[in-house]
Amino acid sequence: MVLGLGSKAPPIKVESWLRGQPLASFQRGRVYIVDFWATWCGPCVAALPPLTKLQEKHKDIGVEVLGLATYEHAGTADEARSKLDAWLTEKVPNPNYRIGFDYTGEMNKLWMEHSLSFGIPTLFVVDRDGHIAFIGSLMQLDDIFPKILNGAWRTSDEAKAAEAKRIAQGERLAKLMPPLKAGDWAKALSVVKETLAVTPDSLNYRTLQADLLLHKLRDLESGLPVMRQFVRDAIDKNAEEWMGEALRQLFNPANDNSHLPRAERLEMGKELSEHILALNPPQRGDGLKYLIYPTVAQYYYESGNKDRAIELVDAALKSLDSSEPISVEQKQHDISLLVQTLANYKGEKACYGDICAAPKDRLTEASN
Repeated sequence: MVLGLGSKAPPIKVESWLRGQPLASFQRGRVYIVDFWATWCGPCVAALPPLTKLQEKHKDIGVEVLGLATYEHAGTADEARSKLDAWLTEKVPNPNYRIGFDYTGEMNKLWMEHSLSFGIPTLFVVDRDGHIAFIGSLMQLDDIFPKILNGAWRTSDEAKAAEAKRIAQGERLAKLMPPLKAGDWAKALSVVKETLAVTPDSLNYRTLQADLLLHKLRDLESGLPVMRQFVRDAIDKNAEEWMGEALRQLFNPANDNSHLPRAERLEMGKELSEHILALNPPQRGDGLKYLIYPTVAQYYYESGNKDRAIELVDAALKSLDSSEPISVEQKQHDISLLVQTLANYKGEKACYGDICAAPKDRLTEASN
């Protein structure tokens, strides 16, 4: 039985509450926003300030946010708890909502797996009678939260249609995960094609289709036309995220791209890179350049414009010093990769702050 709209909310079974008083059970008459998140998850961390504001805005009418950290990476539960506690002390020293920790996997099974939810951050809203009123993202919740509060959402046709769509997506993911984990690329591609027949504008599945064909199966006869269309659609949409994903299929140094036709790869890379830089130019200080510039830099490096590549990696490094609340570990990891790439491009030792690297023969996974 899928956990979804109208289902009775599962119990809260966490190992410990790191912030706020323990919550034994949901109280009738209150609305709970249950946020599954992790410190290493960029979108999860970015959602913390809006959730804090939401809690502050609605606390007087019985709304309560619960942050559940159930995906922390560490060797043991004690290590994961200590890392999480230290991160909260540094980044969110005085949260205005409870934060629970669970390393056993039980919460993930009760809530995430049973609801066919496969990624974080995922929010669950438990309404005033203890039933699930919403499962999805913060962005989706923003538009419908007033309807949830007045009780109009859960029984609406709009809610039922959104829930049917969510479950269908979850079922497709449930079908896709086993062949991906088993390395059965042909089976995985079959599932991806089925999904794209229903949702042709899914960026995640378009990206996965290109990756399976070009890099896993190395089927250039089928893969190159798919890649050409991916590039064309990304540019037509004028969407940086789409163009970035398309460019990564062609210039991610973590992949072996030697089997791809060089001239055509460079031609597609040139068009994508120019459009990305037009949308997010180096001279403009804003924008999360560290997410996309390393891949653009890789194109320029391979096309022979080493100076331009170095300039873009420098811009990516500077963007990491922005105020975006990413974890210290993630920032150090990203800086290390970028500094290594810079050393490779320059052919000499490179440093940024106290992080230094010597050049290596093989380019590292900077675009990741």
